[in-house]
Amino acid sequence: MKKVAIIMGSDSDLPVVSKAADTLKQFGVPYELHIYSAHRTPVEAKEFSENARANGFGVIIAAAGMAAHLAGAIAANTTLPVIGIPMKSKYLDGIDALLSTVQMPSGIPVATVAIDGAVNAALLSIEILAVTDEELAKKLKDKRDADTKTVLEKNAAAEKQFNV
Repeated sequence: MKKVAIIMGSDSDLPVVSKAADTLKQFGVPYELHIYSAHRTPVEAKEFSENARANGFGVIIAAAGMAAHLAGAIAANTTLPVIGIPMKSKYLDGIDALLSTVQMPSGIPVATVAIDGAVNAALLSIEILAVTDEELAKKLKDKRDADTKTVLEKNAAAEKQFNV
């Protein structure tokens, strides 16, 4: 199975990004986590991106706040799918990161999840890998089925309490 790379621009992103790692672990998907900044470690970020496919990665998740735009810097140097997680900041609540991640020029795509959307970034990574992995696809289907069951159980409890 291909690995997922989780790259973050700063260790301050770890509380959110760890949710992606936890989700990948739950599905048995191998991953590596690194801290590379698009601006403070551009050489290392570029080298990682250029070598990611050869190093066994299938998807890269890149998380950064403000207008750092790590996902775009990573995507510019690989043809692997890149998923950007815009990180919430104290000044613009992550809108700056969202816009810098989602507004990619034609030819260099970056999939973008919600601000601080680490779980969805991991699930999207898993969906990409599941295109060629039936066992992983089944795990995704099982999770969706379990999520549906949970919501329907909560609905039944709410109906019982409030629908007299």
